[in-house]
Amino acid sequence: MATNLHTIAVIGSGTMGAGIAEVAASHGHPVLVYDIDAAAISRAVDGIRQRLTSRVSRGKLSADAAEQILSRLTPVTTINALAKADLVIEAASERLEVKKALFSQLAEVCPPQTLLASNTSSISVTAIAAEISHPERVAGLHFFNPAPVMKLVEVVSGLATSSEVADALCELALSWGKQPVRCQSTPGFIVNRVARPFYSEAWRALEEQVATPEAIDAALRDGGGFPMGPLELTDLIGQDVNFAVTCSVFNAFWQERRFLPSLMQQELVLAGRLGKKSGQGVYRWQEEKPAVSWLDPVSDSFSPMRVQRRSDGVTEIDELLLIETQGETAQALALRHGCPVVVVDRIERDVAVIAAAPGNPRSATQKAIYWLQHQEKRVLQIADYPGLLVWRTVAMIANEALDALQKGVASEQDIDTAMRLGVNYPCGPIAWGERLGWQRLLTLLENLQRHYGEERYRPCSLLRQRALLESSYES
Repeated sequence: MATNLHTIAVIGSGTMGAGIAEVAASHGHPVLVYDIDAAAISRAVDGIRQRLTSRVSRGKLSADAAEQILSRLTPVTTINALAKADLVIEAASERLEVKKALFSQLAEVCPPQTLLASNTSSISVTAIAAEISHPERVAGLHFFNPAPVMKLVEVVSGLATSSEVADALCELALSWGKQPVRCQSTPGFIVNRVARPFYSEAWRALEEQVATPEAIDAALRDGGGFPMGPLELTDLIGQDVNFAVTCSVFNAFWQERRFLPSLMQQELVLAGRLGKKSGQGVYRWQEEKPAVSWLDPVSDSFSPMRVQRRSDGVTEIDELLLIETQGETAQALALRHGCPVVVVDRIERDVAVIAAAPGNPRSATQKAIYWLQHQEKRVLQIADYPGLLVWRTVAMIANEALDALQKGVASEQDIDTAMRLGVNYPCGPIAWGERLGWQRLLTLLENLQRHYGEERYRPCSLLRQRALLESSYES
């Protein structure tokens, strides 16, 4: 069926619509660019022309090829003109009532064989298609911004979507040099669902005054291997956009607590502090970002120290225990062991994020810092916080990915592919959880749930099953 998708129509001439139109035209398709505002179409085409000109100047594209791409774009301002399209991709306002009205019009204008797709990032494809004729031809085709650059496309099936339509859209995406992943129409699909903890755990840490924004971002970026810190990323996305997606997923899941929006983020949105586009969000974008407060080198007055690494992962440094976090506070561990305790976050690179029990003698905590620095780690100290930053974030992401897998949203491979390509995670969350250990993640989430007394940290059933299987293999 994909070979029959010759003429492509794109509804909406904003950033996403223009990007999708550019992708289709770049791969030889005649493209109808529809918008009720002719001036908006002109601006979109001008933007495409500028991007193509830039590629020509960098030797990435010939001038003749650029002109051919532009020649394939046809502006249209009447929806009846879309009747000759083989595929219509809607990239209009992210509101259900707007999309339903458009698709009702399209169903009347376009013949039954025309495929109808929405670029929605979180709205139900089932709901969009519910009241039109031939709903089997309706699917989600979710590109990521910027569409000409990002490889991932989520192909979303509603309840009525035929498998042939989903197959055709996957084939088309592949022919455009994209990587399609299949998923069912559930709130947030794959990426916007599984990525929620990356943002929400950062907001929670900021609300609980665990560390400064720049320290939280550094821990996840430099210590966790994420390409960007979550707070800085929300500033780039736009606080209003990120908050709206969180609210949409939260409400669509009947206000499930693990998707709870942040009051602090809401305050930024209400204040108009939307991030980079407004000049201020979490950060002031006209100024240099605050420097991260890495700890100064500790003098070698503690040398020599008695250091013993135990088989349970605990390091004894004289009277101090240095313990990789499993979701308990350093204070709780110090009371249990009857000695000073410093907990350390997951160390993936040259960064060690630590928290010390408040009752520690200063000299004991300094020994842990000294030892870590002599392992060539930059050390960042935060407040005593269960699960710290990297471990609890990765545990929550992996837990959400397994929940999506168990409920048939997508395959394990597609979930991991989506998170690597859609948001550039260093590893697919399910593969990551396998590497880190399901039992370890389960223990950490159970400890967080016990500490907070909240459903937010409830491990999903599949995580418990995998942890059980892991334990049986080890035994």
